[in-house]
Amino acid sequence: MIRPFPVRHCHRTLPRAVGGSAAVDPVSFGVDGIDARIGGGLRQSALHEVFAASAADGSAAAGFAVMIAMRASVSGRPVIWVREQRCGPHSGHLYAAGLVELGFDPDDLILIEAPDVRAVLRAGADIVKCRQVGAVVIEPRGKAPLLDLTASRRLSMAAAVSGVLTLVLRVDAEPAPSAAQTRWQVAAAPSSPLAANAPGAPAFDIALLRHRGGIAGFEARLEWNRDTRSFTPLSGGVPAVPAVGADQARKAA
Repeated sequence: MIRPFPVRHCHRTLPRAVGGSAAVDPVSFGVDGIDARIGGGLRQSALHEVFAASAADGSAAAGFAVMIAMRASVSGRPVIWVREQRCGPHSGHLYAAGLVELGFDPDDLILIEAPDVRAVLRAGADIVKCRQVGAVVIEPRGKAPLLDLTASRRLSMAAAVSGVLTLVLRVDAEPAPSAAQTRWQVAAAPSSPLAANAPGAPAFDIALLRHRGGIAGFEARLEWNRDTRSFTPLSGGVPAVPAVGADQARKAA
């Protein structure tokens, strides 16, 4: 298990961005079909939401967040993960060996555990302002009503200034109005078996539920290549399945 960094120290150890808006390249998936659909990739200077399709998909959603954060921090800047302390007992702890299996160096991760949602949001908002950070993952536990439209707008504005990709990981939670640029749903998917029926690479079913730019939603099945740190489409590529309104349909179900 990765030892967490005390949240009380983060305010005085991380320098902040000063003024101006950051202009940075989008974070691509490495999958032409997806990158073309979303304008070249995820906007780096923005807030993005990752929802687990079910509580059982929490590990898949966390893995997906790690992979996106890795692709955003190619310059070697650290990934900072701010999570509520009770996430570990419910969703599982972050393990260095598991991160290595994904191609991620645990030395590039700073884990901060906060006692409650309010502390998570305060620490997360401060860290997003730090341009030396490669990406930030903010993980409150459950519904977290304090993470409302106002709080998400605060994170979004900070990301726009600093250029730091900001991911909000939600497990056992329902989508609510927010200022996020995109909203994704992630579920675990069967891997493609390797030779001798060995376990394959991590695989995911992802769905773009919402894009503030009006881009139509879609679904895709992807696997992760730890060597190239990129995704690869499964089952014949990215399916052209329109998922416009999938967010609303999910709520109505």
